[in-house]
Amino acid sequence: MGRAGISEVCADPRPAPRAVPSRVAAAAVLGVGTVLLLAAVHLTQGTSGVGVGQLLALLTGSGTDGTAAVLVASRVPRLLAAVVVGAALGAAGAALQSVSRNALASPDTLGVDAGAYFAVVAVAAFGLVVPVELSALLAFAGGLAAAALVFALSGGGTGPTRLVLAGSAVALALFSLTSVLLLLFSQETSGLYAWGSGQLAQTGLDAVARMSPVVLLALAGLVGLSRRLDVLGLGDDTAAVLGVPVRRTRVLVTMLAVLLSASAVTVAGPVGFVGLCAPAVLRLVAPLVPGLRRYRVLLPMSALAGVGVVLAADVLVRLVLGGQGGVEVPTGVVTTLFGAVVLVAVARRFRESGPVRQVAAAHSGRLRDRRGFLVVLAVTLAATAVVAAGGLLLGDTLLLAGDVLNWFTGRAGPITTFVLDTRVPRVVAALFAGAALAVAGTAVQAVCRNPLAEPALLGVSGGAGVAAVVVITVVPAVGVWTLAGSAALGALLAATLVFGLAVSGGMASDRLVLIGVGVSYGAMALITVMIVSTDPFNETKALTWLAGSTYGRTFPQVLPVVGALLLVLALFAGRRHELDLLAVDDDTPQVLGIRLSRTRVLLLGAAALLTATAVAAIGVLAFVGLVAPHAARALVGARHARVLPVAALLGALLVGLADAVGRTVIAPAQLPAGALTSLIGTPYFAWLLWRSRRPAA
Repeated sequence: MGRAGISEVCADPRPAPRAVPSRVAAAAVLGVGTVLLLAAVHLTQGTSGVGVGQLLALLTGSGTDGTAAVLVASRVPRLLAAVVVGAALGAAGAALQSVSRNALASPDTLGVDAGAYFAVVAVAAFGLVVPVELSALLAFAGGLAAAALVFALSGGGTGPTRLVLAGSAVALALFSLTSVLLLLFSQETSGLYAWGSGQLAQTGLDAVARMSPVVLLALAGLVGLSRRLDVLGLGDDTAAVLGVPVRRTRVLVTMLAVLLSASAVTVAGPVGFVGLCAPAVLRLVAPLVPGLRRYRVLLPMSALAGVGVVLAADVLVRLVLGGQGGVEVPTGVVTTLFGAVVLVAVARRFRESGPVRQVAAAHSGRLRDRRGFLVVLAVTLAATAVVAAGGLLLGDTLLLAGDVLNWFTGRAGPITTFVLDTRVPRVVAALFAGAALAVAGTAVQAVCRNPLAEPALLGVSGGAGVAAVVVITVVPAVGVWTLAGSAALGALLAATLVFGLAVSGGMASDRLVLIGVGVSYGAMALITVMIVSTDPFNETKALTWLAGSTYGRTFPQVLPVVGALLLVLALFAGRRHELDLLAVDDDTPQVLGIRLSRTRVLLLGAAALLTATAVAAIGVLAFVGLVAPHAARALVGARHARVLPVAALLGALLVGLADAVGRTVIAPAQLPAGALTSLIGTPYFAWLLWRSRRPAA
């Protein structure tokens, strides 16, 4: 990324101006007044009929015992939970942004919340009942491990794109592991899916009371380190000369921020992106309040802003959906939507991203001659055939090759016929959906000229998922082609949105990826809202859709992805030279007479169509469109005439293998194919980031 891009989103390294007490005090009073107003509105909302009149009567001493019971048992605990969670995450976000000098750092983009959530779910899955303090300690360990991994992969966190990508990858892997636990131990983890999106509904004050002192102590510790943080803003060398222990300070601040995040997760689950939104709110008013960037002011104000963000989200949920909707729809979903908007807004500030550093997999490939290509093609085709055969034979019922042959010839017995009638469409769906996602990823990486781009990370998969869930929710018996068409429309709209926002001011690869990640987060939040609000007790449905599964597939549901794959492969084959040129730069295609904008729209639209049909067929799968093209280029070079067929076979191989393993490893229970592709793809993605890491600036 270019220097201009970094300077626009990172914390200002210049010394903050001296605080003007009157302006700081006015900002604090305004913030407290806003929070108090939101709290007052918050107390009037709920599932019971207790309203403003009854609450005012209670204040004047003429209220009823029923009103007091509702207030004490339900509304006050929820309000206090919002205060504790908002303060913890707001301060944690400001602290993490300070140590990484990155305005996109937060407990979410560093994977802290995902690590803490996984630790809590793992304890519950194995039937362990632990006190709140021990649960918080386990969440702290999980969050700290995730943050350390993300910092290592992103090269210290100073590159906004790398930080967000590394955090998204780690969070996705942890979410996949968590989803597996939620599916396998559904009884032990009952209710933890909605809680995993940030649920403020409290059954009492126990967790809030026990975590409040921890939050206060951690916040006090951060404020105590504020002078060091101010000096660190001058640069590591200057801070070291002035006697600040740079490494020790960063470690202490990070640990305190993770402790705050773990405390928030213990109280209400991972409430998304509060740590990103709260400091962003303060940056908007910083020009009007000199000294607000001084950390002794910034940290408490970030905590206050965090409380305001959480309260505003919770008020909005119950205002739009009613009291019962506030119980069913997690507040964290709304804060995630807020955060997605903030992430997109910050990403749009990039004016240039500089040359994209291609990873080794993009250029390597010892087998570049025609003979080598044919050998790779034959081997991948044979491996895909073996995986397909294994998918037909393996599962909760083991079959022989003769059983499959008898089924094809119509001579199989009733049991074998029943098994293969359900198994064959699943195998076909996995193979063709994997191939479609791989081909789509190949095109996206070429058009965007970013080796880390793929349909899921650019929001295309999320857009298709939102459209498909809307159609399924409104018309449960919707036809296959209507569903596929709706998913295609959603994917195309998402791609248009991301591309349109990214190209304003000139095409920048980093801006495109960041906007895509923001749209992807927002789409996943919308999917959660729709599923939880329309079918709140069917967690398996939500997890299966979001994790990607071939369960219950039929041949009519597979036809759209087969047709789209054949059509788009023919299109890409005819435009293979244009894909080669687009992957180089903008100037060469234009010199050769290629209409750049129209060609990009056509190719991205075709990739969106492929992604949409794959999502309509088996749900949302991540990393297939990243891993398969990289592996193909590593094997046969960068020419798309060779990359496309090999990538398609590798994508089919990956998803087919994940589906077969998911149906076999814990048979008769099953694991979603998407969970396994995430677990396979995340280490590869981490390796790509590690190979291309840059030293911290």
